Amino acid sequence: MVATPDHSGPPAPSVTIIGLTGVPEILPDADLAGLVLASAEHSGLRLADGDVVVVTHKAVAKAEGRLLDLRTVEPSPLASQYAAAWNRDPRQVEVVLRESARIVRMDRGLIISRTRHGFVCANAGVDHSNVPGGELVCLLPLDPDASAAALRATLRARADVEVAVVVSDSFGRPWREGIVNVAIGAAGLATLIDYRGQPDNDGRVMSATIMAVADELAAASELVTGKLDRCPFAVIRGYPYRRAEGSAREMIMDPAQDLFR
Repeated sequence: MVATPDHSGPPAPSVTIIGLTGVPEILPDADLAGLVLASAEHSGLRLADGDVVVVTHKAVAKAEGRLLDLRTVEPSPLASQYAAAWNRDPRQVEVVLRESARIVRMDRGLIISRTRHGFVCANAGVDHSNVPGGELVCLLPLDPDASAAALRATLRARADVEVAVVVSDSFGRPWREGIVNVAIGAAGLATLIDYRGQPDNDGRVMSATIMAVADELAAASELVTGKLDRCPFAVIRGYPYRRAEGSAREMIMDPAQDLFR
């Protein structure tokens, strides 16, 4: 006998991810909240309570003036030596070293470092892609959590909506090819869900499961924002996140617990 599906329960869970288009090049001191609202209108969308607004770190960094002209950088002997060995720009290597709180690994032209925020990532987040002008590089926002909180507050004041905000960046992963968006800033939602102490579907008590909600939302947003489409904002609708002040800092692993550094 073939079992008949039971359609009497609640509707299947679903979320909608919407990329916001029509965004001009973001300049220093740009009104980021205004750009989000204008691009939402351009995309035929009105923000609603419970939405998650995901903003790429580069949009935030550009608006906050976190751009550096490499022509103003004098490389150190270490930067010059490493750049010469791997055919890299010594000025950019110098910027990476300056933005690093700790060097984890330098090899094959790549620098893995710990930033002052606590992120462990390639090149301390220093990037020149999607930055106009061949001599400019983009640095990480000084405080991505504060940037997310400020954007959330401004959207609430202007559009009268309660949304969560996630600031995303692309990180590589050990033992996996490719990059994935993660949350480097967050406001308005619990960034982690702790399932420890709760029974699974078979009654076994979970002892280690903590879900990185903000990272999963950031990763989902990349499916519509892409890298080449000038779409730095996304709205995720329908995800029942837990409202909280939220902070991406909560997701940084204590170095004492890190087995891979």
